[in-house]
Amino acid sequence: MGLGIKKEDTVLIRTGKEKGKKGRVIRVLPEEEKIIVEKINLITKHMKPNRQYSQGGRIEKENPIYASNVMLVCPQCGKPTRIGNTVLESGKKMRTCKKCKEVIE
Repeated sequence: MGLGIKKEDTVLIRTGKEKGKKGRVIRVLPEEEKIIVEKINLITKHMKPNRQYSQGGRIEKENPIYASNVMLVCPQCGKPTRIGNTVLESGKKMRTCKKCKEVIE
């Protein structure tokens, strides 16, 4: 089952402590059905000093959230929408907005 959400999409958070916020998708994890959204669901992780973090300390990072808890925001109409699939004349499948019926690039 495909998620319908891709990297660089804008999504609206529907549930949880971040409800109502919008953010850009950084990474999609299809095998877990989760996504990572920029500056949403931040956690504080305590890191020991190593090569990447020479000083160590507390680091804030985004935690994955379930894809079912977000809704895609249509770039054309700007509203949160469900995603439909349409087959073009060339035989290519495209994502479409269920509200304005426009193709989502």
